[in-house]
Amino acid sequence: MDPVSLVLGAAIALGGVLIGRAMPRRADRAAARRDRQQPSIPAAPRTPQPICGCGHHLVFHDKDSKMCQAQVVIPGRWTGQSGGTYRQCMCQGYRGPVPLDEYYAPDLLNGES
Repeated sequence: MDPVSLVLGAAIALGGVLIGRAMPRRADRAAARRDRQQPSIPAAPRTPQPICGCGHHLVFHDKDSKMCQAQVVIPGRWTGQSGGTYRQCMCQGYRGPVPLDEYYAPDLLNGES
């Protein structure tokens, strides 16, 4: 190879590296775009929801037997039918976080400050 081709190739490679360093990165641009879209007041953290292992909320489970009362859809393509069918959830009992009981505590000062 002649020296002119080597110098020209090195100059092109060095120019590409320098341009790549001078340009702002995509991650930096995406972070700046996200910062502009975020509200000035952050949202309050949500309380954890009592979701069972079957995916249903605590309100779908019977208080006494703990059995799930929700209906689930079986798509027709699994059973060979044209439409879907419904059946009761097979969950045998609530297996999720137990919410704390809420109690009412009367004012100690009876409204006097």
